Amino acid sequence: MFNYSGLNEECGVFGIWNHPEAAQLTYMGLHSLQHRGQEGAGIVVSDQNELKGERGLGLLTEAIKDDQMERLKGYQHAIGHVRYATSGNKGIENIQPFLYHFYDMSVGICHNGNLINAKSLRQNLEKQGAIFHSSSDTEVIMHLIRRSKAPTFEEALKESLRKIKGGFTFAILTKDALYGAVDPNAIRPLVVGKMKDGTYILASETCAIDVLGAEFVQDIHAGEYVVINDKGITVKSYTHHTTTAISAMEYIYFARPDSTIAGKNVHAVRKASGKMLAQESPVKADMVIGVPNSSLSAASGYAEEIGLPYEMGLVKINMLQEHLFNQRKSYVNKV
Repeated sequence: MFNYSGLNEECGVFGIWNHPEAAQLTYMGLHSLQHRGQEGAGIVVSDQNELKGERGLGLLTEAIKDDQMERLKGYQHAIGHVRYATSGNKGIENIQPFLYHFYDMSVGICHNGNLINAKSLRQNLEKQGAIFHSSSDTEVIMHLIRRSKAPTFEEALKESLRKIKGGFTFAILTKDALYGAVDPNAIRPLVVGKMKDGTYILASETCAIDVLGAEFVQDIHAGEYVVINDKGITVKSYTHHTTTAISAMEYIYFARPDSTIAGKNVHAVRKASGKMLAQESPVKADMVIGVPNSSLSAASGYAEEIGLPYEMGLVKINMLQEHLFNQRKSYVNKV
């Protein structure tokens, strides 16, 4: 039975085409996206002959160890994913990217977001004989692509993207190209960057581009998909029925403050929101304290606008400490 208790609201996707250290750079990119998912990570690589992958549970450093990275060396193209689920479905079978080996091709695929019609699509596919190996709705689009009668993979992808509904971004790797796609409302962000040597990058946030010293090229807009291969980069539309409606949660909570979404710096948006809140709801207080980490920028804006000192009163433990604490807590509860 398909269990929907584990949603993928806040995940991070990354992709890179044509770099001799593709896996290593993907690892660095995923590290910059770690805030978007701490329950698992994976990398799929390609050398235009074969695709192979590694994945695991936990933070990036736990999920993909040194010996796994060694096995990914020598490949020029890659996609990666860090996973977050609200509850349930935390097994290794749901860690992306998923890697499929068919008789005529291999495909790696990962996504961020939710497909609101995944349940009905899955039921219809199962009635047609489709077999699913995970509870992730990412698997749905792969079945749609493979069942398409379109003459090319790109056309099959376009056809499948028109059938799914929800807020999503995809990163897909074949031996011939790297693909990215954004839902018709651009609810979840996807950006393209370019390194000095001409290497193209796909990422959920610009912070993953910045860490590699790459330049921002463009956002992938609502209803668009991008194809990156040895010929260069092409951005096309798979639907013209679009209305941009970026999730406010990207600015409020999901994204890193140094990222830029749709031309707006996340820190600047949060600080401006804090100033607006001060104008609407001023208070008499001695100081303003932000709750780490996502509200710090808003708190500084609130303090600045209302004329109160901004102080640090709460300290957040880092992800590793939190992870170890949760493990210890789980052990104590069992005892």
